Amino acid sequence: MTEIPLVRRVRQILDQPMVADIPAAVREQINGSKLKSKLKPGAKVAIAVGSRGIANIKQIVFETVRAIAALGAEPFIVGAMGTHGGGTEEGQRQILADFGITAESMGCPVRTEMNVVEIGTNDFGATVFWDKNAFEADAVVAVNRVKAHTDFRGPIESGIVKMIVIGLGKRESAAQVHRLGCTGMTEMVPASARVVLAKTKFALGLAILENARDETAVIKAVEPDELFTVEPVLLEQAKGMMGRLPFDEADVLLVGEIGKNYSGTGMDPNVIGRRYLEGEADFPSPRITRIAALDISPESHGNSIGVGFADLCTKRLVDDIQPGAMMLNVFTAQLLLRAKIPITLADDRTVLVKSLETCWVTPPKTPRFAFIPNTLEVAELYVSESLAPELRLPGGRLEIGDPEPMQWTSDHRIDQPKMFPHAKQARRLSGV
Repeated sequence: MTEIPLVRRVRQILDQPMVADIPAAVREQINGSKLKSKLKPGAKVAIAVGSRGIANIKQIVFETVRAIAALGAEPFIVGAMGTHGGGTEEGQRQILADFGITAESMGCPVRTEMNVVEIGTNDFGATVFWDKNAFEADAVVAVNRVKAHTDFRGPIESGIVKMIVIGLGKRESAAQVHRLGCTGMTEMVPASARVVLAKTKFALGLAILENARDETAVIKAVEPDELFTVEPVLLEQAKGMMGRLPFDEADVLLVGEIGKNYSGTGMDPNVIGRRYLEGEADFPSPRITRIAALDISPESHGNSIGVGFADLCTKRLVDDIQPGAMMLNVFTAQLLLRAKIPITLADDRTVLVKSLETCWVTPPKTPRFAFIPNTLEVAELYVSESLAPELRLPGGRLEIGDPEPMQWTSDHRIDQPKMFPHAKQARRLSGV
């Protein structure tokens, strides 16, 4: 059997901002915005919250609720996540609950009904839909992270604009936009957003930026009339801070978990380099010969979108797939390659061995191998000794440990919580 190489623990050290006092930052941004001038006493304010695994999202939403209530309004939370959660009221309520966002914890109602209203027609001649609860509110505040999109490049990618169109547009808008592929995202989303701005009471965006350590780096209030000028600036700032792998090429990449809480595509193409977008080229780097996946996160509720990026995976990952949740997502997004089931093997050890054996590296060379917990948390990773000399981190420095063996459990599973004590896998076990 192929020998599994020793690995070195790598930490990426970057000088990046971090919000030290989240409650104060939320209050400062909301109180410094024009929101108060738009509210009468007792106004019903819908706070739109999505399905992404945003750092500190529970605290950020809680403080948003408090800040809006302090203005004399009556806040409530609405689910803004398109078809996620199986496209059902119950599924989207459960996703929010997984983040700790419930009526009890937030001190306000949480509404995840899927009903929409027609609010107008965009430049494509398509009807624009919007969440009924949000439309009937006196004001709407959208809380979302601004980040690079997984599929395309443009001045507006993933952020407030996307949330108010696809998130609050529910199944109808999600299907409508994705039916046009990249054109839907690059052109129809902004066109529909202009209808939303003209026809609804969208009053404020609360944009969140994260650094490479998956920490809250910036919280910024964005007024509706500056949405199309401020969000592109925030996007470039977010891209400059996003986590990346510190190499351009590798023979094998092992991913501990895929999941919707890490990326809308399960594994972030910006990190792995693969797009699997029909008719479009992959990103130029990193270039990885074999990608393998071990688990799907519980937070994904069986939605295994992105498993198709992998060449090999474990049987337990496949056993955890819930076809209904995955099928709705993949047929809405219409990116079928990303849902194909990879070669499925019994356990982690077999997956890793077969990845190393099939990555087109022949002796005396040894495979350049990297192991990450997921594609969101890449500030810490493990690499083989053969890959270590090729590591680089522009704008930062790397701490590289001594060679050590992979950590295994008795049933041939990699002990992910032990190897990545700060990643989601370990935090989940400790209840954090």
